[in-house]
Amino acid sequence: IRRNGQLKDNFKIISRNVKMATDLGELLVPYMPTIRVPRTGDRVFKSECAFSYDSPESEGGLYVCLNSFLGFGREHVERHYRKTGQSVYMHLKRHVKEKATGAAGGAIPRRRNGKVFLDLELNRDFNGGDYEYEDEAKLVIFPDHFEIPLPNIEELPALVTIACDAILNAPSPYKKQESDSWEEEIQVSKHARSLTQQENGVRIPPSGWKCAKCEMRENLWLNLTDGSVLCGKWFFDGSGGNGHALEHYKKTNFPLAVKLDTVTPDGADVYSFDEEEAVLDPHISEHLLHFGIDMLQMQRTENGHHTDNHVQPRVSDWEVIQEAGLKLKPVYGSGYTGIKNLANSCYLSTTMQVLFSIPEFQRAYVGNLQRIFDYSPLDPTQDFNTQMAKLGHGLLSGQYSKPPMKSELIEQVMKEDYKQQQRGISPKMFKALVSKGHPEFSSNRQQDAHEFLLHLINLVERNSSGSENPSDVFRFLVEERVQCCQTQKVRYTQRVDYLMQLPVPLEAASNREELIAYESKRKEAEENMRPPPEPVRARIPFTACLQAFTEPENVPDFWSSALQAKSAGVNTFLFVIYKIAFKNLFFLCATDVSVDVPDFLDLNRLRATGLQAGEEELPDLTPPIVIPEDTRGENLLTTPEIDESSVMQLAEMGFPLEACRKAVYYTGNMGAEMAFNWIIAHMEEPDFAEPLAVPTYMEPDLPSPSLPTTSALDNQPPEESISILTSMGFPRHHTIQALKATNNNLERALDWIFTHPDCEDESEAMSDTADTEPNNNSFSNANDLSSYELFAFISHMGASTMSGHYVCHIKKEGRWLIYNDHKVCLSERPPKDLGYMYFYRRLSSC
Repeated sequence: IRRNGQLKDNFKIISRNVKMATDLGELLVPYMPTIRVPRTGDRVFKSECAFSYDSPESEGGLYVCLNSFLGFGREHVERHYRKTGQSVYMHLKRHVKEKATGAAGGAIPRRRNGKVFLDLELNRDFNGGDYEYEDEAKLVIFPDHFEIPLPNIEELPALVTIACDAILNAPSPYKKQESDSWEEEIQVSKHARSLTQQENGVRIPPSGWKCAKCEMRENLWLNLTDGSVLCGKWFFDGSGGNGHALEHYKKTNFPLAVKLDTVTPDGADVYSFDEEEAVLDPHISEHLLHFGIDMLQMQRTENGHHTDNHVQPRVSDWEVIQEAGLKLKPVYGSGYTGIKNLANSCYLSTTMQVLFSIPEFQRAYVGNLQRIFDYSPLDPTQDFNTQMAKLGHGLLSGQYSKPPMKSELIEQVMKEDYKQQQRGISPKMFKALVSKGHPEFSSNRQQDAHEFLLHLINLVERNSSGSENPSDVFRFLVEERVQCCQTQKVRYTQRVDYLMQLPVPLEAASNREELIAYESKRKEAEENMRPPPEPVRARIPFTACLQAFTEPENVPDFWSSALQAKSAGVNTFLFVIYKIAFKNLFFLCATDVSVDVPDFLDLNRLRATGLQAGEEELPDLTPPIVIPEDTRGENLLTTPEIDESSVMQLAEMGFPLEACRKAVYYTGNMGAEMAFNWIIAHMEEPDFAEPLAVPTYMEPDLPSPSLPTTSALDNQPPEESISILTSMGFPRHHTIQALKATNNNLERALDWIFTHPDCEDESEAMSDTADTEPNNNSFSNANDLSSYELFAFISHMGASTMSGHYVCHIKKEGRWLIYNDHKVCLSERPPKDLGYMYFYRRLSSC
């Protein structure tokens, strides 16, 4: 038995007894009721700490609780002991070192205790032939830190031995979630590494393929042994081919084939005829290069809903966005930690890198780290705020981004292996939590970074009840103006949004002549079955994107409340400006687009104005669900047609007669069942049993929604409206007063606040708020609200946002950095014109 008074001290041997079995049994007796054996369904976290990214490879190793099976690093195991009283932990430690070399200079393969961590996932950086590892496991009893080296099968009680063995051999806690996804995990083919390719001189062109035995030009497969291009099997919907690829395998036994229209720089679809399933080929790039296909110069394009069997070189996208070919300098320390790619997880890593570069997210999670950890539930792996704080600390602490030692640096330079020093963190626990229950994010497929950002904002809001909501930095109001072209009356409505989605008007390209010439050459090459020309990227001015966003557009089937009939209508979008993140929508599958995104942006021209002098509002009336065709061009009847039989059916159920009439009317006489559903949804409304009144444009003195009533002013404003304004830095009582004074109109309430800053009962509250809120939340000068600076952008490479690869560039301390999975480097040429999502920070007042 060993005892260690402090974890950082060397262990002191305090007893060596011949009767070891008796001593160990007596020592563990008080704790036996708390020791459990993992059962089916229990998740064993033996590779990652619940509060940090410590692992058995970390300096302090990992402690696994023998009751909850949660893992804890050296800095967090004491917290768990104090909170739960659990005393017995298994300490796992992996020692990694270089392999010893033999007389001939070759490495001597050696692995000690290889079965101890049978299913522990290795750090891929240590998985090469130059390293070996030695595993160590022991039981530690808190609070005195008594240590019992393992294995001690004969000395330990049977229950403890079984529990230890089950923990050491437990599978990854994430494997169950991966198997729950509908997609089947693809395995490496047994033929991939031993595949023999014929030296027959076959070279495959980049386009114009067709089956060697028929005229099929779709669903074509390249046999990786002899280079034959043949069609696939026929499908039940009439698509596919004539099965010549399968016939070729039956004659030759050449096992592997790749689908030609799936070849991209990030992979291809490979099928094994022998194994009868889709497989992975780790050497696919070499196998394709044998027949003249360079994966890095291939990119799939799409034509409508069907894949065009057509491959185009698009080296520039991948090289320019990743700044390939440049000697980028790695950076280390706080804020410069990369994130490992967990199989198509770059959409997650780029989004989180950007979010944790925002001060509000840093303050909400990393600034409150100890409070979040101290009040975390018993299972912190399922707590969103805990995992957000853990991820933020991992990215910002610098603990997992340390520069190599001088001796290591010299050695890595000699081996030309310098880049491997950046290992990054592996957020498997975070990904498993935020993707839980989501059909797309829980899979291993690539996803849209924009959709993930909105998903994460939703999670942040749901878990910020009673505390600071950092996602408010993205929140702003959109004002929509709709005008009836016949009466010239208008309606202003507002909604909350988080991102601007800018259209890309290709007709505004500054190189239109070049694009027209390219399109002509492309069509000519397609007709003559020749390789396509080098793609030409459309160059779009950013001002054209903003202009296209604010252009009025026709409203189809617009129902004018002034006419009580359909009319022509147009709408326009403007903004009540707050902090805004921009999303620039690219049609990545169709064309290359370059937008000259500015570093500084003035959005004053997009400021919402509200109802202007001389404008008249449309009446606030709801159109009927069904408008009879024979009333087009005529006055609507005051007494509408109602299916009385349905009304009586509902009335017999005990509902008020007038409520039944309204239910049948507003469901368009679709029957008693539809009307019943309407009643259930509206029975709590105060006017539920009031008589049905259908206003027409012939009725005099239509009520105007712009005139507030006494009851409206006396009511408490909606809580959502209050939270929107308070998130902008205004006191709660001030926002309530402003909303009441403007009949709960958000845009007018904001103007009211600016025009009433000197209220006697508000001055003290405003000064208190100014002391607690950061400068960039201040609304002291309205003119400052329109000036923004670009601080980050996410770029995408690939045929669509659901495939390919994402990287992000972030501006920190006046310099741009590129975050490409686990690699973080100084950016030499940030490709601002090729971004997918742009993030702007509002400039603080001078």
